[in-house]
Amino acid sequence: MQKGTNTAVPASSVRVELGWQSGPGTPDADASALLLSSGKVRSDADFIFYNQPQHASGAVRHEGKRPAGGAVTDTLLVNLAAVEPTIETIVLAASSDGGSFGQVRGLHIRVLDAANGAELARFDSTDATVETAFVLGELYRRQGAWKFRAVGQGYSSGLAGLATDFGISVDDEPAPAPAPPAPAPVAPTPPPAPMPPAPSMPGAGYPPPQPTMPTAPGYPAPTPPPAPMPSYNAPQPPAPGYPAPTPPPAPAPSYNTPPAPGGYNAPPAPGGYNAPPAPGAPAPTGQVNLSKVTLTKEMNTVSLTKQGGTSGTMRVNLNWQVHKQFKGWIRKAGRAAASHSDLDLDLCAMFELVDGSKGIVQALGNSFGSLHQPPFIHLDGDDRTGAMDTGENLTVNLDHKDLFRRILIFVYIYEGARSFANLHATVTLYPQHGAPVDFSLDECTVPSNVCALAQITNVNGELIVQRESRFLVPERGVSPQRTIDYAYGWGMNWTPGRK
Repeated sequence: MQKGTNTAVPASSVRVELGWQSGPGTPDADASALLLSSGKVRSDADFIFYNQPQHASGAVRHEGKRPAGGAVTDTLLVNLAAVEPTIETIVLAASSDGGSFGQVRGLHIRVLDAANGAELARFDSTDATVETAFVLGELYRRQGAWKFRAVGQGYSSGLAGLATDFGISVDDEPAPAPAPPAPAPVAPTPPPAPMPPAPSMPGAGYPPPQPTMPTAPGYPAPTPPPAPMPSYNAPQPPAPGYPAPTPPPAPAPSYNTPPAPGGYNAPPAPGGYNAPPAPGAPAPTGQVNLSKVTLTKEMNTVSLTKQGGTSGTMRVNLNWQVHKQFKGWIRKAGRAAASHSDLDLDLCAMFELVDGSKGIVQALGNSFGSLHQPPFIHLDGDDRTGAMDTGENLTVNLDHKDLFRRILIFVYIYEGARSFANLHATVTLYPQHGAPVDFSLDECTVPSNVCALAQITNVNGELIVQRESRFLVPERGVSPQRTIDYAYGWGMNWTPGRK
């Protein structure tokens, strides 16, 4: 399609693909959508992007990136049949990360029939220069039917400038650095020691250079890459999306390409893009924070690298509460607990380094790890009640991020309860130089005493955090640690251990 032309969209649901050629020195790009009524969003909730991946109506969802043979696509799923009647236009935009669109080769947008994958429209952008945001196209209603228009209008003010121009209230101030947690009242951690070469640590099991899978009934040896164990109550999410770092505060949009007839540089007109919000539209309910990341089932991954988390330390915090109805009936060693003071959740990290060494950081066996020598992960203590404001904390030394292959953060019930039912837990990652990343655990509906929280993987030098929130049920006589090992294919040897 040529800029300014339009075509009918004979589908009830479409997949919108933003695509480009990847390569050294090529900026990354992110797709976004703005749902407009009379040329403006009704509220900040009408902006769909990597930090706000789904519209409240369910009509628009950001599905994330997929690499394919030197190319990358970032996808939006639009259910046209579910778009609210007051929404007249869905603007389809892109923002760049790490450079301008003049450095991006093969930038294009495609509209595909979500039912059968047939291409309904394609527009290739060929005249980009200094723009850091682009409106590539729009879906709009005409006489009850949907059409697509190729727009190709650039902004030099990034995602923040583009969003502001359509009525979004953007808070792009950097997130304040979190205060360090107060020291937990626990026994002093023994001085860090080098990673032991033999698999004899209680409950930890640093394996020999050629780890073997322990023999246990019903557990086959893992095959690379490890296949995830089926989740009991967390459906597999769509492909991951990688959030971009916060754009700097932007001046007014700069238009660097000639406008198409009736395009975005046209004088304001009734119902145009500069018109006031439609009467009765909801007022903005706050500001869109481009630097805060909350992981969900639908958008379950984030790039620490894009968030600026490439150096310093990162604190991983687990905090939990026990619901009132849970208190008073916990049974431990044949006696009833009067409160939740006997409940002991242990935060742990299973790690694999690029040299092949593997192990675990946990309170069991006093395997508290170390920040300044392998494994570069440290557990600050053992909160046995969950009542402390700081909860339990792991700290990861991101100055050694290139030595990590993967880190799996999990929690298990050491004593005081048989399952996670009626527990509410929140996980927050605090990179020293980046936006906080948080998420809540799903409701536990199975008799599980171990939960995989998050996995951090090194993908070509980029640290990716994936929300797991996956409750596992150990086989009879199998420890939580071994259950996690089997589910994620770590292949370590294990010995019994105690605190």
